[in-house]
Amino acid sequence: MTGQGPAAAAARPLRMARALGALTGWRRLLAAAVCGALAAAALPPLYLFPLLLPAFVGVFWLLDGAETGRGAVLTGWAFGTGHFAAGLYWVGIAFLVDAERFGWAMPFAVAGLAAGLALFPAFSFWLTFLAARRFGLAGVAKVFALAAAWLIGEGLRAWILTGFPWNLMGSVWAFSPQTLQLSAYGGVWLLSLLTVAAAAAPAVLADPAQRRVRVTAAVALLTLLPALNWGLGAWRLASAPALGDAVVEEVRLRLVQPSIPQALKWHPDRKAANLRLQAELSRLPGFETRTLIIWPETAVPYLLAAEPRLREELAGVVPPGGFLIAGAPRVAPEDPQGQIWNSLHALDDQGRIAATYDKVHLVPFGEYTPLRSLLGMAKLTAGSRDFSPGPGLATLALPGVPAFSPLICYEIIFPGKVKGPVKPATESGSAQARPRWLLNLTNDAWFGDSSGPYQHFAAARIRAVEEGLPVVRAANNGISAVIDSYGRIVDRINLNDRGIIDADLPEAAKELTLYSYAGNLLYFLELILTTCVIFVARRFI
Repeated sequence: MTGQGPAAAAARPLRMARALGALTGWRRLLAAAVCGALAAAALPPLYLFPLLLPAFVGVFWLLDGAETGRGAVLTGWAFGTGHFAAGLYWVGIAFLVDAERFGWAMPFAVAGLAAGLALFPAFSFWLTFLAARRFGLAGVAKVFALAAAWLIGEGLRAWILTGFPWNLMGSVWAFSPQTLQLSAYGGVWLLSLLTVAAAAAPAVLADPAQRRVRVTAAVALLTLLPALNWGLGAWRLASAPALGDAVVEEVRLRLVQPSIPQALKWHPDRKAANLRLQAELSRLPGFETRTLIIWPETAVPYLLAAEPRLREELAGVVPPGGFLIAGAPRVAPEDPQGQIWNSLHALDDQGRIAATYDKVHLVPFGEYTPLRSLLGMAKLTAGSRDFSPGPGLATLALPGVPAFSPLICYEIIFPGKVKGPVKPATESGSAQARPRWLLNLTNDAWFGDSSGPYQHFAAARIRAVEEGLPVVRAANNGISAVIDSYGRIVDRINLNDRGIIDADLPEAAKELTLYSYAGNLLYFLELILTTCVIFVARRFI
């Protein structure tokens, strides 16, 4: 029975840690990439969050074995490449919608995106290595250093260039409203920070040089953070109104999900039929009891603002005294061949446009081509002209409807940047009210039955909790839903289903959430506090 006792069992993690740390060359990079892919399995829609433990424990040991900053960078880059390739594979599906023109670019797009985004984890791992060498960090202190560095990497990914904060690590908890409530206090950033710390903490137990009692207690506490997070969420929801109780009485929604295949959405022979389909769904029984009909992004495949006859026809799908809110491309009437915007219009029952919003955050290569003259590549969406960004986030006001901030497509993924500015009244203009709900129009049909639409939907739920505002989401092929201000789903239409949702508009939370009040200032506060924790752990654990 040699080697089977408690001592041998305790030695196994040490042997594994040394074996991983000793890997070199392609074997080290492959091991890091596998760890990254395991971490991606915790993201929506799989939510296999226990795999975060082997993912971050393994890469922590790999990082421990890095002897130079270059080794740490390569380890982080390989981890990130595996993570983003597995988590964002679905981006390539968009290139197959028009495979004849763009299919060749699919592998380059997925590989290039993964490798490019992996520069952020590479930077995080380099920061961790540098801090560990400079300040003598080890054990629990190094775990917190990795968590803080990871958060820095996520922040940079959210803000550099146009930003792409898709699949922030905190989104692994979007399977349950209970596990999302912490974001009301610190945003998704706090969830990401605690997730990485909890997942990497057990790696410390393989180091015999650590002081065992304090280290074991600290690791146990960190590993229990997800359970404590769930308990906090359950406590917060216990004091919330019951699902469906707190509603805006005078607003009755109808969301339309037509589930039109992307290959047919802009086909010249199908555009009119697609429009009729959405009109028929809008006028299903109960239509006269609704006040807002909501269609998805680019639901109207025509220049609605420039076509008065079409607006008159669409007035027939507007409830008396109500509005149709729909996505459509827009051009300036005085310059129809000039700029074009991806827009949202609110149409009243007389066919008049009551409000318009132009999308601000455009998708590179989807809505415009960066360096078009150099790359010589057209954008993926219909039309030859690049879309132009709108002037900024807005809060729209319609008669009888609480003020809302519209968001088109992936604008919902940006933490702290989903609401129009609040402006006091001045002599030259009226006040701009604080939004009471968020409206997200999107078209995820580009990505088929993949992980992408589920990840997009998870981001919408997180924004609802962060801001304490309900989110109304109309998607072409799903997932359309009404989400209350606690991230709970009032009603939904599943991916690729066709139908409508009739629902009341949930009320905003009675009190501003801490994150809604302080926004991304909390991100920096969390980094400062974590830095303090690092040096406390270095001294006492």
